[in-house]
Amino acid sequence: MIGLLALVALLSLSVICLWKKAYNRHENFPPGPPSLPIYGAYWIIVAKAFNNLALATIRLAKEYNTKLVGLYLGPIPLVLVNDSTLIKEVLNREEFDGRLDTVISRARGFWKILGIFFTDGFFWHTQRRFSLRYMRDWGFGRRCNALEETITHDTKEMIDMVQNGTTTDEEKKIVNGNLIYLPHFFDVPFVNGLVQVFVQKTFARKEYSQLWRLGKSALKFQRSTNDLGGALVITPWIKNLFPNISGYNDLTNGTKGISDFYEELIKDAIDTYEDTHERHFFDAYIKKMKQETEENQRTTYSAEQLQLICTDYTFPTASATEMTLTILLERILLQPELQDKIHEELDRVVGRDRMPTLDDRQNLPFTEACIREMLRFETLVPLGVPHRAMNDTTLGGYDIPEGSSVAVNLVALHMDEKIWGDPQNFRPERFIVDGKVQVSLDKSLPFGAGRRLCAGETYARHSMFLIFAAFMQAFQVSTADGKPLTQPAKRIQGIITTIPEFWVRVTPRIG
Repeated sequence: MIGLLALVALLSLSVICLWKKAYNRHENFPPGPPSLPIYGAYWIIVAKAFNNLALATIRLAKEYNTKLVGLYLGPIPLVLVNDSTLIKEVLNREEFDGRLDTVISRARGFWKILGIFFTDGFFWHTQRRFSLRYMRDWGFGRRCNALEETITHDTKEMIDMVQNGTTTDEEKKIVNGNLIYLPHFFDVPFVNGLVQVFVQKTFARKEYSQLWRLGKSALKFQRSTNDLGGALVITPWIKNLFPNISGYNDLTNGTKGISDFYEELIKDAIDTYEDTHERHFFDAYIKKMKQETEENQRTTYSAEQLQLICTDYTFPTASATEMTLTILLERILLQPELQDKIHEELDRVVGRDRMPTLDDRQNLPFTEACIREMLRFETLVPLGVPHRAMNDTTLGGYDIPEGSSVAVNLVALHMDEKIWGDPQNFRPERFIVDGKVQVSLDKSLPFGAGRRLCAGETYARHSMFLIFAAFMQAFQVSTADGKPLTQPAKRIQGIITTIPEFWVRVTPRIG
């Protein structure tokens, strides 16, 4: 009997301890769900909307009647921001510019915190400023005729594969008669342009297979946090037990595919470097690296860091931009009237005797507006890259402890009826007034804002317009089987939102 009473007492004490721990929160922390053992509220989020963190966030905000949801992922305090005004505030306040130190950020960078995306403080500020300053010299982040010519040339090469046939087995994996494989059909012009910025060389058509491998590696990385990605962050040891389902293998293999590509280019640049003249961005970086090393400075510059800078710029370039155009084509198949309007505008403004240029952009408002509307309608990075509070602070009347992760729900902003009126409708005309795109009407933030604004926004917008306009000028798009598309594809939620690869039929527009 005494033993039974002792067992009951022990169980009762355990339940009380678990109960207290579940509801033990920082003072004046935003309201939210309780913390369960080990994973905290992670499983509650998963239960709210499996594989859709943005939807789960919206449901939690409604359940707790709050703009800010506070919860714990294991020991990590997390604040989910669902209000348009507070989202902009987070993105523009310096104390939220931090990043979390996780297995994801280390596994991709030689088990160090390197690159641009996942670094913060002095290191991040120095490396981001330097890369943007000197990449700009070679056309990144501004209008550049040489870069525009490269993107247009490679787009023409891809169009030619359809119109005049493929020449290699690798090409046949992307183009099969009048069928093209999305999103990888778009890989070449996006990635080749970026490579040109880095090393002032491009890959010829016979070498395109290397660029397609980069695109596939980038997509593998972007999808790596699907399913158990949150569990991998909270309990990194599961990478040893479940390397596949935890996403760890895709994370590392996807990174390696891109990192190895740049390792060869960087090695060649270092081996042939001469300080008498600067050939490209890599030379500018190597010069700075050698200078600080020779002066015995505590430098942030290294070959490994350069490798991760290239990797960080390549991930979105080789996946997010292609996926934006791919999902836009899906939308065109769902709303065929969009294609008719785009074709009419292109024929009227550009004709068919030349390819569109950036000079045409202001005169092709509907084409440009379709891209902008897709960036709003389908938020590719629903919760952005999570921020970290770099000191104790406040937000929306609540206290945010130092070290807290802060995630902004961009879907809440992009689907805010007070801003857009009818956000559930794909309606490019919302950005057009008197026949022109009014940028001031575009309140979306697909590239973020503030000091953490995506460094590649200008390159992405320019290249997406050039590639999409040329593609639509050349082709009439339909489903592979010729049947009308009635439902969008299932979304794959990872670091970005993607859809499964698929074949689409393109018919050359002749005459």
